[in-house]
Amino acid sequence: MSGHSKWASIKHKKAATDSKRGAAFTKVIREITAQAKAGGGNPETNSGLRAAMDRAKGINMPLTNIENAIKKGTGELPGVTYEQVTFDAYGPGGVALYIMGLTDNKNRTTAEVRNLLTKKGGSLAGPGATSYLFTKKGFISVPKSKVDEDKLMEIALEAGAEDIATEKEYYEITTDITSLNAVKEAIEKKNIPVESAEMTMLPSTTVAVTGTDATTLMGLMEALEDHEDIQNVYANFDISEEDMDKISGGA
Repeated sequence: MSGHSKWASIKHKKAATDSKRGAAFTKVIREITAQAKAGGGNPETNSGLRAAMDRAKGINMPLTNIENAIKKGTGELPGVTYEQVTFDAYGPGGVALYIMGLTDNKNRTTAEVRNLLTKKGGSLAGPGATSYLFTKKGFISVPKSKVDEDKLMEIALEAGAEDIATEKEYYEITTDITSLNAVKEAIEKKNIPVESAEMTMLPSTTVAVTGTDATTLMGLMEALEDHEDIQNVYANFDISEEDMDKISGGA
C-alpha cells in the first residue's frame, strides 16, 4: 500500500479524536490565516484558502472561527504571523520524508522536529535532499460504497483527473493541482460524497518497509503530525497489506 494511501487512511480514523483535542482546529486555523495572507480573503479567487475552508467545514469548525482566521490573515484583526517551513528528512528503512509546517518561531520548530526525528528513528537531512522526489498534485478520496468505479472514472476523467486508484475503502483520484476543484465539483454535482480533497505531494519512487521498520515509521509520522507546527508529512514508503493490518490492529 502506497505511503499516501496508508497515511490517508490512518488520518481518516484519527480525525474524530484530533477534533476533540482541538489539534485539528489549531492546524486548520493556521492554514486559513496563512492562505488568506498569501492570496487574499476571497475563496472564489484563492484556491488555497477555499481548500483550507473545506477542511475546516469537514471537521465541523464553527463559521465564526473560519471568518476570524481569514480576517487575521488579511489584517482586519490582529493576529500572529506564521511563516511556512519545510524539512527534508529520512525515516526508518531509508524512507524519504518531506515535512511542511507553519510556525511563528522557525528556530524552535526546527529544534523540536530534529528532536522528534532522532527519538523516533529518523534524521533531518539537508535542504532539497528529499523534496525533489515529490510532486505537487491534487488528491481526492471517495468512499467505494457510494459509487460504481466505472461511473466515478467517467465523471472524474471528463473533469480533468489524471488517474484513479482503488484502495481498501476508497477510490483515490489524482489530478493536476489546477484541476483539483473542478474534479471535486464535478463529482459532488452528481451527488457523490467526497471524503477529502486536498493538495498533496506524491513521490516519484517508493521504498518498501516491513516489520519493525514499518511500525516505527508509523509512530514517527504520527508524532510529527501531532506536532502543533506541522501541517503535513509526506513519505515515499510502501507497506504490504499484511503489515498494514498488523499495525492497525496494534494501534
